[in-house]
Amino acid sequence: MRKIANRLKRAQGQLTAVIGAMENGGDCRAVVTQLAAVSSAIDRAGFAIISTALRECITDENSVTDTPTERPDDADGATEAARSGLTIEELEKLFLTLA
Repeated sequence: MRKIANRLKRAQGQLTAVIGAMENGGDCRAVVTQLAAVSSAIDRAGFAIISTALRECITDENSVTDTPTERPDDADGATEAARSGLTIEELEKLFLTLA
């Protein structure tokens, strides 16, 4: 969660700069470019939060790691992500492809 908080703090700084540029009559192209960067940073943070929550939901608390793990097939039909041992980064990439 520390990386996500840092990403959001960077977005906050960018947003402050966008607001300042708008209030001071900054270049429209620069404002839009910075606004797009803020939007992207917030989206990525949101996806990271979602992927972290999903990872925690589909794995046992004792087996949550940042590397793939071997998991036995669950009789109740657990998701493919859980059986394949996807990392948090891999789950985040999957979410980002949906955006």
